[in-house]
Amino acid sequence: MRATLASQPAEPGRENEDFAAAAPGAAVLLDGAGVAKAETGCTHGVAWFSATLGGLLLSTITAHPARPLAECLADAIGAVRTLHEDVCDLVHRASPTSTVVAVRAGAGTLEYLVLGDSTLLLADRDGKATAITDKRLDEVGRRLRGPVDELPTGSPEHAAALAEYRDTLAGHRNRSGGFWIAGPDAHAAEHALTGVVPLELLASVTLLSDGATRLVERFEIATWQETLAVLSSSGPGELIRRVRDAEAGDPEGRRWPRGKACDDATALHWVLPL
Repeated sequence: MRATLASQPAEPGRENEDFAAAAPGAAVLLDGAGVAKAETGCTHGVAWFSATLGGLLLSTITAHPARPLAECLADAIGAVRTLHEDVCDLVHRASPTSTVVAVRAGAGTLEYLVLGDSTLLLADRDGKATAITDKRLDEVGRRLRGPVDELPTGSPEHAAALAEYRDTLAGHRNRSGGFWIAGPDAHAAEHALTGVVPLELLASVTLLSDGATRLVERFEIATWQETLAVLSSSGPGELIRRVRDAEAGDPEGRRWPRGKACDDATALHWVLPL
């Protein structure tokens, strides 16, 4: 297995709430969501949640190769819950949550799971790129975030509108008609996007947090094909550098309205053998 990984927090010195890791024949990526520790009900914080869930998930999918990925995710969510339910308020509206992307190779196929707005980018042997993204969070967000996008990113007014938006968004989490994401409830795993692709068709597999997909998904200044070309020629670090350059050119979100001027960005690029 030949995998390259780059991950960068939104700001230097700030805790990175993304997590990604690989093992022979498997990889996971999680993008934690929440606010400051004091406001989540969790004494551990968002980065702890995403890293702990990611580590347990990778261990589970490699230790139980015949177990479906959604069941492995449910097991991992349940295990994390038992680690902190006695000391943390898991019914708190802002309790930490995380997107999940997981892949596992075996018996000539690649199994995948996507939950939340992180992305799985598959490249076939002809160089064609196919992105698999759970759009439900984006669809709910578009209906709610109008007042946020009208304000300069980072301004006090923007911060207040963003807090109200996040609170409203939480009311649509893990329920029918809303969106699904990994949190305290293991049943969310049942709603993940899952599938199987023949390995012989694939040249590479890439797991991306939404901070690393901004050139395509948020800024619309690159295509998935161009993203794949950067990953293949220069690696995940170069992709994140280009995202940072674009963010720096629009710090107040005038051209590209967004909740955060910069976001944690992670890309794990796995090149498959010929």
